[in-house]
Amino acid sequence: MDQFEHTNTQFEQAIAECRAIFEKKLHDYRASWRILRPTALTDQLFIKAKRIRSLEVKKESLVGEGIRPEFMALINYGIVGLIQLERGFADTVDISNQEAMLLYDRYAHEALELMKRKNHDYDEAWRSMRVSSYTDLILTKIERIKEIEDIEVRGEHLVASEGIDANYMDIINYAAFGVIKLTEE
Repeated sequence: MDQFEHTNTQFEQAIAECRAIFEKKLHDYRASWRILRPTALTDQLFIKAKRIRSLEVKKESLVGEGIRPEFMALINYGIVGLIQLERGFADTVDISNQEAMLLYDRYAHEALELMKRKNHDYDEAWRSMRVSSYTDLILTKIERIKEIEDIEVRGEHLVASEGIDANYMDIINYAAFGVIKLTEE
């Protein structure tokens, strides 16, 4: 198996683990995240990424959960973000668990395909990066999303930037790289 195939397998395994958690939480809470407006979802991503950075800097968790589960949460919230972009927010849970899983699988597949294309072009550069760099890049993507949301609130348009969806995809992929790296350690 060449390095690209190995990365694809590792990515699929990371997503499968995230999917299993997502499905269990869906069972317990249904698609309660459908209520999240874009800014609340962005803030949820922010607190997860901020916690990772805090743990990286402090080297200690008083809650007992580590960095890897937070990267997994970023993957799941990134996929939720893509679903919310497509569907808009709702006042109540308006999709079944089955529909939520179908949407999850579609966006997880899109993230995988994007990762494959970028990984080809960047020639596995992510493997030489530090996990803390993924964290900082994710935080940067979240700041970009906040700026885009603010631009949209003002009724303005983007001039040269990718949209929120591209930033969610990058967050998913950087978080998956974090999960892979932490699994290898």
